[in-house]
Amino acid sequence: MKKSLKIGSAFIGIIVGAGFASGQEILQYFTSFGYLGILAAILATALFAYMGMSLTRLGSRMQTTSHKDALYGIGGKYGGFIMDIIIILTLFGVGVVMIAGAGSIFSQQFGLPAVLGNTVMALIVMGTIMLNIQKIIAIIGSITPFLVMVVIGLAIYSLLTMDASFAELNPIAKEQDSALSNWFYSAINYVSFNIAVGASMAIVMGGIEKDEKIAARGGLIGGLGLGALIILSHLAIFSAVDRVGSSDMPMLQIANDISPLLGFFISLILFAMIYNTAVSMLFSFTARFAEQNTARFKITVVIAVTLAYLLSFKGFTELVSQFYPVIGLLGLFLVVTLVVANIRYARNKKAAA
Repeated sequence: MKKSLKIGSAFIGIIVGAGFASGQEILQYFTSFGYLGILAAILATALFAYMGMSLTRLGSRMQTTSHKDALYGIGGKYGGFIMDIIIILTLFGVGVVMIAGAGSIFSQQFGLPAVLGNTVMALIVMGTIMLNIQKIIAIIGSITPFLVMVVIGLAIYSLLTMDASFAELNPIAKEQDSALSNWFYSAINYVSFNIAVGASMAIVMGGIEKDEKIAARGGLIGGLGLGALIILSHLAIFSAVDRVGSSDMPMLQIANDISPLLGFFISLILFAMIYNTAVSMLFSFTARFAEQNTARFKITVVIAVTLAYLLSFKGFTELVSQFYPVIGLLGLFLVVTLVVANIRYARNKKAAA
């Protein structure tokens, strides 16, 4: 069970990044549907549990250390190529959104121009990737469990101190911008988007464990844990939607309402998580096209980060509402392929028995 719990917590760490912790994703995908957002969160929990279990089991079964090998293994020449392209687009797109998120923190928390936050983030991301400062990434990655505790704490506080009933807040929640128009598809799209983001690492993570059952159980635990966080975050934002609905980062606004000092502290954590996610995404994107520690790699880093920086001026909230659903739609191909691969494997196993 210890190994499964370790895999489960790692799976949560892959998905729970700055976008999730900021609350903007939860606001658009779940809270904007009011009461129906709870059903969407429950559906997302079930899907995350299934996909987490499938991805880690697939990695363990194939004993792969490369997501590319796994994708081509289950999708074939053409299916693997399509999934590879989806993941490449996702890596770059999330990098763009994270740079925009830094601008939102500077603007919302410190009253500074968003362009300053975008610029600072782009420069330090570019410098980190070119200098390959892996120790910094490892240190910041260790913040994830603390970030999860912060999300849980803010959620509990919001529910205990809410001023209005959910019945009164429901119409206000429905007035918020939604990434998609239907709660059912919103839940599916949110899961497929995050699977496109985390599939690579989840497969490789499962490949480290030789026992398929342990790996699958770990993915299941991770998916259920992630779902619990989604439900808590949704209820937290729902309970304060009249105060935080217009914020780029609703969870940060909840923290500020408790104490400006707490808000400042959490803004630093969010900035660090945004940095971590941006470096991870843009490094993986660059490494897909150029060998590390070469002149070509450095040139590619400059081009990729500069392009991401320019695109980030679309704005954090707008990017989440426009980019995430597109990647979620593309990610459905990846999800369906994984489901078919699982069904095929079960049939072959049954026939062999």
